Amino acid sequence: MTTVATDTGVGPLLRGWREQRRLSQLELALRADSSARHISFVETGRSRPSEEMILRLAEHLEVPVRDRNALLLAAGYAPRYAESALDAPELETLREGIERLLRGYEPFPALVVDGSYTVVAANRGVELLLAGLPEHLLTPPLNAMRITLHPEGLAPRIRNLREWRGHLLAQMERQIGLARSEALRALYEEVAAYPLPEGTTDPDDRPDPEPYPYFALPLRIEHDGRVLSFVSSISTFNTPMDVTVAELAIETMLPANPATVAYLQSLAG
Repeated sequence: MTTVATDTGVGPLLRGWREQRRLSQLELALRADSSARHISFVETGRSRPSEEMILRLAEHLEVPVRDRNALLLAAGYAPRYAESALDAPELETLREGIERLLRGYEPFPALVVDGSYTVVAANRGVELLLAGLPEHLLTPPLNAMRITLHPEGLAPRIRNLREWRGHLLAQMERQIGLARSEALRALYEEVAAYPLPEGTTDPDDRPDPEPYPYFALPLRIEHDGRVLSFVSSISTFNTPMDVTVAELAIETMLPANPATVAYLQSLAG
């Protein structure tokens, strides 16, 4: 189970989440079917909220599952959500389902990461893109952001690196805004400080620019003398009841042009 310090009190924690979400006490009360007066009493410690009220407020404040446990502990209640190891017996069905999904998506790349972008599973399509990277980047635990943006990683192969890097950093910034994760913030500071590989050009200076699909920014990456183009899609689990499961994300790379489809299928035989 998640363990956290509980001397802060649930009131200040709830107020912090409310302010981070830029909601007034009245707005939160209306969403949670309560009153601004009661929200005020909870935040100042004049009223001890029930477990149900804490979870209802957390739901409307979009508090991550891990931090919902922290709110319950701070109020003197037991955590509601388990935090299972990914190799735990109770998650066997989940692991098998993920493995089937990743295999079924081949030859196109797909991977699963946790809340700090540590790769917990990947298919052969991902292994294809990582071929030739230095050993120090491929030593477990692999980190998807580090591998992608490191100047010795995939970064030199990405044809639209400035745009893709900006997209990834903005994605991390949004996640940091939603979840108070020191590990994620440390990772962001690390990868944001990586120098751009020598020769990286501005988007307007790209030779042979490819028209982008109207619906999403593609990842354009060189492989064996070809430029492959992918659009990324990220899926999470709906209504998770476990901290580990709540923080998993499945990323699938959808080929963005017929040439990429044909090339990957040819490699698959």
